[in-house]
Amino acid sequence: SRPAAQTPPVPPPLALSPLTVPSARLRRQGAQWQVEPQEVRVQACEVPLGDGKSLRLIQIPEGEFTMGSPATELGRSNDEGPQHKVRLGGFLLGQTPVTQAQWAVVARWPRVERDLKPDPSHFKGGLRPVENVSWRQAIEFCRRLSQRTGSAFTLPSEAQWEFACRAGTTTPFAFGATLTAELANYDANITYGDGPKGEYRKQTTPVGLFPANAWGLQDMHGNVWEWCLDHWHDSYEGAPSDGSAWLKPSARDGELRLLRGGSWYYNPWDCRSA
Repeated sequence: SRPAAQTPPVPPPLALSPLTVPSARLRRQGAQWQVEPQEVRVQACEVPLGDGKSLRLIQIPEGEFTMGSPATELGRSNDEGPQHKVRLGGFLLGQTPVTQAQWAVVARWPRVERDLKPDPSHFKGGLRPVENVSWRQAIEFCRRLSQRTGSAFTLPSEAQWEFACRAGTTTPFAFGATLTAELANYDANITYGDGPKGEYRKQTTPVGLFPANAWGLQDMHGNVWEWCLDHWHDSYEGAPSDGSAWLKPSARDGELRLLRGGSWYYNPWDCRSA
């Protein structure tokens, strides 16, 4: 999961400052795909958690994008359509998935609605993403952040997530037409289109190990699935056009919620932006 905070206004504890982040783009050179390193400059803030830990948020600009995938996109599922325009306001989003070290700190804070295990993950490591976390546990994490900081934290809506993942692109991935193991953690034994094979790491990797997208966000493709706020729907027929979470008014407690982004275990087409 990765938390989001709404803006404006940005309260004083979330004051923004410029940040330069290593990024990359994928270009075709003859018969080969080349990863071209670059840098992006973004606005970011640090939320102190205590114990020397903090949570970095990136400012995502307001804007409009086409959500979903075209019928011709390789690996597309019917639930990725129909494509539709969405207009969003600006917001803040975690630069990376929440780490195990960050989770452990917040798990010791006073509960809002439920207890949190400080160490739920299978693959251990303070800088690795927390996993084996339910949607309700991710919401509890956000509520504790809200209670402690006075700022409104929640999970991103599905539209916010895809808008941030694409970072202005319309290609299957934020880096371009395919994906490589130099750009993300997924099962790179499997290729996407004419992309290259690469290392299948068979486990999570520390967050921030791979280049950021054009808006400074890392690990949007692969590593761990990420919870969104919305309920699950079979298609985008009737989806909101304002970037808000698409919730079912009479949903039961066990109603399915959304996961995005793919993981270390999944093939590349499950890691696409859509």
